[in-house]
Amino acid sequence: MVKKKNRIGIDYGGTKIEGILLNVNGLEIKRKRYSYKKNYISGIETVKKLVDEFDKISGHYCSVGIGIPGFSSKDTELVTNANSLWLNNKPFKKDLEIALNRKVKLMNDANCFTLSEAVDGAGKEFKSIFGIIIGTGFGGGLSYKKEIIEGANQIAGDWGHQPLPYPTDEEIKTKIKCPSSNCGRPLCAEQFMSGIGFSKIFNAKHNTNFDAEEIVSLDNKYDKRAEEELNLYEDRMARLMAVMIGIFDPDAIILGGGMSNIDRLYKNIPPLISKYTFSNKVNTKVIKNFHGDSSGVRGAAWLWNDV
Repeated sequence: MVKKKNRIGIDYGGTKIEGILLNVNGLEIKRKRYSYKKNYISGIETVKKLVDEFDKISGHYCSVGIGIPGFSSKDTELVTNANSLWLNNKPFKKDLEIALNRKVKLMNDANCFTLSEAVDGAGKEFKSIFGIIIGTGFGGGLSYKKEIIEGANQIAGDWGHQPLPYPTDEEIKTKIKCPSSNCGRPLCAEQFMSGIGFSKIFNAKHNTNFDAEEIVSLDNKYDKRAEEELNLYEDRMARLMAVMIGIFDPDAIILGGGMSNIDRLYKNIPPLISKYTFSNKVNTKVIKNFHGDSSGVRGAAWLWNDV
């Protein structure tokens, strides 16, 4: 009988790389995070440093799953659409396997978040999950029966660079355009829904310089400007969710990232969804993540669900 191995999950961030070591039952043994130089070689060296430490603790070679801010193409094995620009057009998976002397699994970080919440997080009681990360970016992933649906182009559920549905006159006139070379659209959802996009729109309207957290704090103090902007934000989110419900119709939508900590979203968004959904009743739950900032790195470890 082959003894099951511990799992290592790696979350490859833009400035820090975090690793987690899980036992065979999914319980955390160790977690560690390192800063690294923003270049390709430093990233590989930092991943290897974490893996070597966790292997030593485990007493064996562990499985390694890695969440990255982009996609490792199945066709070319090169990374595309990564926010960490030094990863793009590099054979990251192949180079990691050489450095770590084992097979590794790579997946988009939003997919890793979704998998984590589906396996043993807020979505563990549901069959179909749409996971959304709302932080500096705006990404998503789909899970069915605790497996990720990547799709033919490996972008299933990645709705961040789709245009806002049912745009208002105000939104159409907004001058904010997506800076991504693969997008560039003025109605790009990420530019409205990410924490950075949300604050940019607010500050442009009111000639202020607040970040998203400060705007939410203003709303808690009954600031009318903040309340109005969050009302608009919730309506935009409901429109976007309605589109995904019309396509995938998930049991639950789970929010992660910094904006997921806004409590009012879970009360105000669900009633708005029905305005834009072709259904007599919307049964889809909108819920907060269970694992918080740990979810992506845990999901990376769960990429190896057969060890």
